[in-house]
Amino acid sequence: MGTPETSREPCPDRILDDIGGAFGMGAVGGSAFHFIKGIYNSPKGERLVGGSQAVRMNAPRVGGSFAVWGGLFSAFDCTMVYVRQKEDPWNSIISGAATGGFLQMRQGFGAASRSALFGGVLLALIEGAGIMLNKVVTAPQNLPMMTEEPVPGMAPGSFPLYPAGQFPGMTPPTPPAPEPSSSGSSSWFGGLFGGGKKQEPAASSGSKTEILESFDAPTPMPTFEYK
Repeated sequence: MGTPETSREPCPDRILDDIGGAFGMGAVGGSAFHFIKGIYNSPKGERLVGGSQAVRMNAPRVGGSFAVWGGLFSAFDCTMVYVRQKEDPWNSIISGAATGGFLQMRQGFGAASRSALFGGVLLALIEGAGIMLNKVVTAPQNLPMMTEEPVPGMAPGSFPLYPAGQFPGMTPPTPPAPEPSSSGSSSWFGGLFGGGKKQEPAASSGSKTEILESFDAPTPMPTFEYK
């Protein structure tokens, strides 16, 4: 987005552009003002006729006054650009003061000085408001762009795959730690049907020994020999 100085027309065409814009603004504003004034000053029954007559008589004059002011302002502005060889708000401020003083030269030096001071202050306020508005509008464009860091080991341009329920930037949930087994020597058979063999309490006397029969012990085969 350009500044108010750089977004305007180049200097030879700027004068005609400002003359046309100033005339249109003065004609529209003068028409509205003098239409309301004509309605207010006209007698009952002829208010619309009085308002339209006031517009026809005064609107072109107001538009012409605005066009003269805009043309002189643009001429002084182009002169300052040619002399200083740069575009900045000081050109508009000096041009506004020169235009106000030039238009009041016939009224004397005091009136011309006051008009020049008023024109310079008015243009300074307008330029300051334009600069502040330009800064406010262009402020969000200078924010740093948020870029996502690439995942290590992934080709550029590809999209990472995340598990269900997990979003980018979230830490994956930690799986619960397995509970320690009550008996380290339990077999898969015992763990499947009840958590292994239960440890029996030790006997009070060390002389008693329990012998557990094994399921794998061989069974004696019967013989049919006659003795």
